[in-house]
Parts: sequence; C-alpha cells; structure tokens
Amino acid sequence: MRTMASVDAPTVSPSRPVEPASKTSTVKEPAADSESLIKTFNIYRWNPDEPTSKPRMQSYTLDLNKTGPMMLDALIRIKNEVDPTLTFRRSCREGICGSCAMNIDGVNNTLACLCRIPRDAKHETKIYPLPHTYVVKDIVPDLTQFYKQYKSIKPYLQHTDPAPNGKEYLQSKEERKKLDGLYECILCACCSTSCPSYWWNSEEYLGPAILLQSYRWLADSRDQKKEERKAALDNSMSLYRCHTILNCSRTCPKGLNPGLAIAEIKKEMAF
Repeated sequence: MRTMASVDAPTVSPSRPVEPASKTSTVKEPAADSESLIKTFNIYRWNPDEPTSKPRMQSYTLDLNKTGPMMLDALIRIKNEVDPTLTFRRSCREGICGSCAMNIDGVNNTLACLCRIPRDAKHETKIYPLPHTYVVKDIVPDLTQFYKQYKSIKPYLQHTDPAPNGKEYLQSKEERKKLDGLYECILCACCSTSCPSYWWNSEEYLGPAILLQSYRWLADSRDQKKEERKAALDNSMSLYRCHTILNCSRTCPKGLNPGLAIAEIKKEMAF
C-alpha cells in the first residue's frame, strides 16, 4: 500500500533528546562558551509497514553550530545520531545524481544537498516528499511512472545509417551548443512534481522534465528519427497539457528552463 504525499499532517514531538555531537559534519565543534543555535525540523513520516496509520509530521531539533550547512547534512545527522528509522534517498551530495529531491517548507522542490539551512532558529523548517507522488516511505517518492515516461521517449541516439568510416558521428561547435541547457538535466523530478498540469494528468502528460529530455534529442544533429519523435508527441496530452505556468523553470535546482524547451518543441510541431 502506498500513500500520496500530503502537507496537512499533525506535528509529533520527538521521542528523545536531540543534542549529540555530530560525527557526520565537517563543521568544527564550537568553543565551550559558544552559544548553541537550536533549530527545529518538522519532517513528513509514513511507514508502509503500518498501513492503517496516517502520515504525520515529526519534529527534531539540532544545534546548527554542530551541523553542516545543507539540508542533507541535517537529514544525515538525524538519521545517524537521532532516529535511524528516518528514510530518504541520497547519494553524491554534490547536486549531480538527483537522488535527494524533496520539498522544503511546502514551497520549493529542490535538492537537499544544494539547499542551505536557514540560520533563523525561530523558523521551523518543514521537509516533505515531492508533492503529488506516491510515497514509498517517509520522504522517499515513488518515481516509477516518471522513469516509465522517460523510457517512452527513447532517450538515446537513433540512426538509419552507419557512422562514416566506422567513426563517431561528428557535430559542429554550433550544433553542439544547441544541447547546452538540455543535457545537464539529472532527472531529479523537481520540475515535473511542481507542475499542476502534471499533478492532474501524470498518466498521460509527460511533464517538463521528460519533455526537456525529448527536446534534447530533437535538437541533436546526430539523431535521424526526429519525425518519429515528433509523431509520438502529436496528441492532445503528451505535450499540449503544458499551460506555461513555468513552475518548472522557477524550481529547477540546476537552473535549467524546461518551459523554454517545451516552447521549442511546440514551434517544431507547428512547422
């Protein structure tokens, strides 16, 4: 049984004190007379092994002077030193893999490893899974449909002719430059899960991340299946559910512009 991510859940107090010395932070321990900077993190919790239990928010407190500067530092410290049952995805910690995508404060989808912790101790930070996704556990979203859609666009070079002389397919500098702002996408799903059109039509609408990836192959001079790619998008749902709300471009943690890529696809489809 899975549950959908929700932001309306009661806050639950932690079951034990939360002030151990950090073994995961690279921040030096403050001097004995330094003031503590205690901050509260309210984190979405749901356990599939307890299917009758409703999702809830659980509170944890950390001393920011003993914690790394990023949201992921706080999550790792909570899991390692406070509550080992807390579940989330993470891998590279460098904004490359896209694993730690989540929603911060109900406003912004981002990567926890790139999101700085606000130093205002009075502000309680809320952490949720990506919105409108099924939840595997806690802040781990189920991205099965997202990856299925990615597979559907055939995200690889397609050719009818062999490479000349058995060598690689060449591009001019101008042709290569057209891929800038496209190939950098790390499939974190921050943009797609910020899109209202995708929330309500995710079974059919491909969403901004997959459409940006689709345009990456349409724009590649080496690909020889452009007409087939466009034909696959030529229906009322796959592409045209985009209403240029542009949440996708505002939230992308890599600074990409999926809205522009979608507009370029629409231009190609029109001519």
